[in-house]
Amino acid sequence: MSAPVIHKPLRIGPYESATPVVLAPMAGITNTGFRRLCREQGAGFYVCEMITSRGLVEENPTTLKMIEMDPDEHPRSMQLYGVDPTTIGLAVRMVRERDLADHVDLNFGCPVPKVTRRGGGAALPYKRRLFEAIVRAAVDNAGPIPVTVKMRIGIDDERQTYLDAARRAADAGVAAVALHARTAAQRYSGTADWSAIARLRDALPAEVAVLGNGDIFSAADALAMVAATGCDGVVVGRGCLGRPWLFGDLEAAFAGRDLPAPPNLGQVTAMMRRHAELLIQYMGDYKGIRDMRKHVAWYLKGFPVGGELRRELGMVESLDQLDELLAGLDPDIPFPADADGPRGRQGSPGKVVLPEHWLDDPDDLTVPAGAELEHSGG
Repeated sequence: MSAPVIHKPLRIGPYESATPVVLAPMAGITNTGFRRLCREQGAGFYVCEMITSRGLVEENPTTLKMIEMDPDEHPRSMQLYGVDPTTIGLAVRMVRERDLADHVDLNFGCPVPKVTRRGGGAALPYKRRLFEAIVRAAVDNAGPIPVTVKMRIGIDDERQTYLDAARRAADAGVAAVALHARTAAQRYSGTADWSAIARLRDALPAEVAVLGNGDIFSAADALAMVAATGCDGVVVGRGCLGRPWLFGDLEAAFAGRDLPAPPNLGQVTAMMRRHAELLIQYMGDYKGIRDMRKHVAWYLKGFPVGGELRRELGMVESLDQLDELLAGLDPDIPFPADADGPRGRQGSPGKVVLPEHWLDDPDDLTVPAGAELEHSGG
């Protein structure tokens, strides 16, 4: 007798995943190598790093490198950032005409000051007509490609925009709305307000999928979010840093199977080795191994690894050196209980940096001067 399925598959346009999980686009993290590593663990939708619409339209070499996808990556999910409806429309049309992706997600959730000070990311839904114009430009130029949006609750507690923005996006024809249940002012601090995800699910038509994001650090967290909110799927960001096997846990949990045993240190170092190998494959020896450095602390969180060895791993310069350093670790050390929970950036709340007079008129359609970022990746 097969195990009971805990949740229905997630459908985005014509694409379906039996595991209702999306890898959040993270700047400097969700490159081709990392996406492949995560896909090897379990099913889901895996989204590339944020791509700027201007960088794509102008065929910026860095941007064009970042949108390279694995031949077996399906569906190919691309997140686009933009503040100008015309540029977004041109970028989405380019994606469609050149067959660059199968699914386009629009970024309205980034709280980083260099983005919000231009009116982008989490600042943009406050300008409700401009937001709607951007979403409509994307949908109108996408043809059969499904368009989704990701947003936050609002700029701050006094300026909550998510329900109005989500309704406008749904009316424009998006396939799904993802909500990071924090305000831009919270950044990554405090606790995500899952009740906002539940209110969003109640506010939208059933055919528009609602995805919940925020504080999913384990499979149990994902099941709890779905149970508490009724959302159609979950978006995982910081929770998978140094823990790509989380996607295997999620696949098992949503299928009603027992979770795999937590990895011991030997299995973790094997995953680190695989990660480094993939980064080198896609980025080259020099860039790949240096990109791996930032992941070391996340992988080794909670394990009794000495400070000097951690420092050496954080400065590793070749795959051979990585092998040599990892060989000195005891593979039988069990996964530490205190390694669960929050990881990655948390920081503290703060005032959101906005363009001058941004809050004066929410119906203003003016695109801020210099709003479009040239370089992709956040």
